[in-house]
Amino acid sequence: MTANWRELFPTKLTFIIFLLYMSLFIGQGIFVTASQESNNSYSYNTVTVVLLTEVFKLIVSTCLYCRENNLRSLARDVHKDRNVLALYMVPAFLYCLYNNLAFVNLATFDPTTYYLLLQLRVVVTGILFQIIFKKYLSQRQWISLILLTLGCMLKQVDLNSFYNDANDDSEAAAIQGVAVANATQANAKALAKNMTGFDFSISAVFILAQTICSCLAGVYNEYLLKDKGADVNIFVQNVFMYLDSIICNAVILLLRGELLDAFSGHNLGSIMRFSVLIIIVNNAAIGIVTSFFLKYMNSILKTFASALELLFTAVLCYFLFAIPIYLNTALAIAVVSYAIYLYTQSPVVNLGKVRPLATISEATAKSNPKEKEDKRKLLDEQGDTDLDMDIV
Repeated sequence: MTANWRELFPTKLTFIIFLLYMSLFIGQGIFVTASQESNNSYSYNTVTVVLLTEVFKLIVSTCLYCRENNLRSLARDVHKDRNVLALYMVPAFLYCLYNNLAFVNLATFDPTTYYLLLQLRVVVTGILFQIIFKKYLSQRQWISLILLTLGCMLKQVDLNSFYNDANDDSEAAAIQGVAVANATQANAKALAKNMTGFDFSISAVFILAQTICSCLAGVYNEYLLKDKGADVNIFVQNVFMYLDSIICNAVILLLRGELLDAFSGHNLGSIMRFSVLIIIVNNAAIGIVTSFFLKYMNSILKTFASALELLFTAVLCYFLFAIPIYLNTALAIAVVSYAIYLYTQSPVVNLGKVRPLATISEATAKSNPKEKEDKRKLLDEQGDTDLDMDIV
C-alpha cells in the first residue's frame, strides 16, 4: 500500500504547518535545555516566563486579527462569543499545567527521553478522540498507535544488560565511567540527566501529569476549533485561549506567593536574556501554529508529528549537548518511524465543520451569511455536516 498523502495533508499549507509545528517543538526542548544552569536548574522564574509567553501570544494574535479588522470589532466578537471564551478555560488550564511541567521535566530528563516519554499520550489521545468526536479508528490505525507507544517503552529498556558484565557498555557504565572524567561542561550537564526513562519517582508522576494534560487539552481544543467555535475567527479563538491562560498562570503565581516578586527588576532582568527570550518567542509561535494544526488537521496527526520530533531531537542533542544515542534509543526511534509509516497508509481525516485550508486569508476572513450558507452546502455535498465520518 502507498501513503495517502492527500488525506494527510489536504493542501500545501497544511503540510507547511505540519513541518513548522515539528520544527518549533524541536527548538523548544533544545532552547529550554540550553537555558539551564550547570546543575540543570533555572536562574529565572519559569512560571513568569510561561505567563509572559501567553501575553506575547495575545499581543501577536490581536495584531494578526487587526490586519483586516480593528480593536472595536475584536471587542464585539469577544462579547458575542463569550460562551466560547468560557469554554476555553478548560484547555487553557490544561495547557497552563503542561507548559509549566515542561520546564520541570526538562530539568530531569534529556530532550530525547522527554519527547519519548511524552509519546505515551498517543493511545490516550486515540481513546479521547473516539469519545469526543464519536469517530472510531480502524484496526490499522490502532496498530500504528500501539506500535508508537511500544517504541516509546523501548527507550527505558536496558538492552545492554543482556551482555556479559566484563563487556558491559551500558548507560550506567557510560555515565559513571570514563565519560565523567573526560566530560566537558556540556557533557557533564547531560550526564546528570535521566536518560533511562521512568524511575518510579516523583519525576514519573510529573511526566504522566504532563501527558494527561496534553491529551485532554489537544482533543478538547480541537473540538472547540471544529465544532463549538467553528464559525469564530481563529485569531479570536486564540485571544480566548490566551486570555484564559494568562488568568491561570497568574493564579499559579498568586498561590505560590510570587505574583508581585515575579515582576521585580531582578526577576525580569534574569528573563531579559537571549537564551530565555527565544523560549518565549518560540513557545508563542508554537501556540499559534498549534491552533491552525488542530483546526485544519487533527490531534491524532499531532501525536505523530510529536513522535517525528524524536528523530531530529536525538541527532541535534548529540551534537549540541553531547547526549549519546544508545541502542535502546535507536530501536525506539526505528519502531516509532515504522508506526508513522503505517499510519500514513490509513490516516484519520477529521475536518468537522471547517473546510480544508489553502491560504491564511481563508482562516482569518470574517464570514458573511452567504459565505456560511455556501460552506454549509459544500459540507452537505461532502457528507461532513457533523463530526462523524467514515472509517478510513
